[in-house]
Amino acid sequence: MAKILIVDDEDKIRNVVREYADFEGYEVEEARDGMEAVDICKTKDFDIIIMDIMMPRLDGFSASKEIRKKKQIPIIMLSARGEEYDKLFGFEIGIDDYVVKPFSPKELMARVRAVLKRNSQQAQGDVLKFEGLEINIAGREVIVDGEKVTMTPKEYDLLFYLVKNKNLALTREKLLEEVWGFDFYGDDRTVDTHIKMLRNSLGEYRKFIVTLRGMGYKFEAN
Repeated sequence: MAKILIVDDEDKIRNVVREYADFEGYEVEEARDGMEAVDICKTKDFDIIIMDIMMPRLDGFSASKEIRKKKQIPIIMLSARGEEYDKLFGFEIGIDDYVVKPFSPKELMARVRAVLKRNSQQAQGDVLKFEGLEINIAGREVIVDGEKVTMTPKEYDLLFYLVKNKNLALTREKLLEEVWGFDFYGDDRTVDTHIKMLRNSLGEYRKFIVTLRGMGYKFEAN
């Protein structure tokens, strides 16, 4: 069963999340702040992290970036703040999901299952080549003109989904549903922001990501 790290400075929040996670059969460990979470992740592996943003010593965003320097662990962020900027910033640094307090523990567990499912799905094993762009979905690697490109986890997910659906028109709503895996609270600008980041990462091969005015995007290649 999946192993979860719950990070929150509020005992009540940790206890509630643990109760529901235990009921789902997950193996659970806790941390009281971002610094403790970073230290734990140095020696232990987890399938997913549920992390609060506002914490003493080290906030959730900073802790997430530190953890992601070493390990690509899916992260669901908890926050009492619902501002769109916070959500967009979280997604830009690779957060997999974002839940605003107060939240339904049952919904949180549903989001945990969705994120775990996306990350456990068997991807294509072949390396796909489009001119000087090489995409290894199983290995989560992207090569541009012989150089490995480093992207956020969400950029990889977005590119892989576009490539798997090559030459198909995909609406922003469809991309939100399939790549983010939940009913996004904000608006379609989340997709546009990540498309912009992805195009910057791909350099001249950004040409393969075509904008469909008023609709969405598609990966267009032979």
